[in-house]
Amino acid sequence: MDLKGKRVLVIGMGKTGVAAAGFLLGRGAEAVLTDERPLAELKESLGSLGSRCETRPHEVGALAGIDLIIPSPGVPPANVILKEGFRRGIPILSEVEVASRFLRKPMIAITGTNGKTTATTLLGRVLAESGRKVFVGGNIGDPLIGYVNGSQEDDMAVVEVSSFQLLYTEQFRPRAAILLNTTFDHIDYHGSFEEYRAAKEKIFMNQESGDLAVLNADERTSQTLAGRIRASVRFFSSRSNVANGIFLDGDELRLRDSGKKEETYPLDMIRIPGVHNMENVMAVILAARFCGCSHDAIVRAVRDFRGIPHRIQFAGEKAGVAFYDDSKGTNVGAVMRALESFSKPTILLLGGRDKGGDFENLETLLKEKVKEVVLFGEAGERIREKIGGMARTSLSPTLKEAVAVAYGHAVRGDVVLLSPGCSSFDEFSGYAERGRVFQETVKGLSDG
Repeated sequence: MDLKGKRVLVIGMGKTGVAAAGFLLGRGAEAVLTDERPLAELKESLGSLGSRCETRPHEVGALAGIDLIIPSPGVPPANVILKEGFRRGIPILSEVEVASRFLRKPMIAITGTNGKTTATTLLGRVLAESGRKVFVGGNIGDPLIGYVNGSQEDDMAVVEVSSFQLLYTEQFRPRAAILLNTTFDHIDYHGSFEEYRAAKEKIFMNQESGDLAVLNADERTSQTLAGRIRASVRFFSSRSNVANGIFLDGDELRLRDSGKKEETYPLDMIRIPGVHNMENVMAVILAARFCGCSHDAIVRAVRDFRGIPHRIQFAGEKAGVAFYDDSKGTNVGAVMRALESFSKPTILLLGGRDKGGDFENLETLLKEKVKEVVLFGEAGERIREKIGGMARTSLSPTLKEAVAVAYGHAVRGDVVLLSPGCSSFDEFSGYAERGRVFQETVKGLSDG
């Protein structure tokens, strides 16, 4: 891919957009930048890059003379510049698509509605335990396009990819690709669940017979999808045996691979709660063995792994009430997985900015596990309408007030779980800030 002399429009100047601008300049392209922020603020945030890039107002006129568009991950297809660029036939490629064309190392890519950050982080730890030098990034940490702009001294790259990034891919080809799960999410972005699922499935589009595709056998669409994939397909399952892959067998995970000896992994090596995390581990084992990691190295890395921040993370205990931070749980599927992780009476904190989630799907878990739901933020009223009489509810305007209400209603032995099922942008800059505020609020509670 020759970018020299090309005029490339980067839409959105967050971390990924800034990395893309630096990459383009290094390849001799003209970087044209636009963002919804005022131009003066945009130039200031670019630092030294600002003097080497052209900035344009966030409007259709930004497309003048443009040869290629790179949208940042959060830019929706309905964006007026993107829509007009598509109409004009200007090529649109995501940052990971462009970066993959310059990546000189084998890539493992992981996507899914829930669990992709945990699985990506854990796989990086397993590979490191096996003596590999690994870049871990993409949709988490450092953007892939920033990595390929450097020396690429690692042995391989483990990359988390979102549906937003996969949507604008053409030649993106990971040596191993994992699709953990797909539940109702980002419909406001993609327009329908079918379009969302189709974007996720593009992770396998360019794989060949020597590559690996890892699928969740417990999703009804996986068998049909497997028939369309050219790579070698392996399944994982927490519900049933699989002939070629890994599954739960009593207190062990059993790995079956045609033509090879069966392996087992002790279930108690997994220190992070929830069936979903067991599934994440199973997917990681399949990818790790494909990469040549030993059984013992996998067990050591999994046993040492304590999860990632804001994903069912223990946030403290006050007066016998345990608090858990699942701020990263921004969709209904994530809330369900979080609730399934606890057997104690739970007070659930739900709310934030609505993403159109089907909160009605929580009915069984609310009735079985939840003693009260404390709703907060913009989505509070809508969620209360959806869950109706499924559980006792109360409403608070902010997260801090919701924590206070939950603690006031809790008794010793209860769990207070923040698993909001919504984005954070009504009150916070992102899920990480929301999680930090939750943890700080918990710390500030009295022990009485």
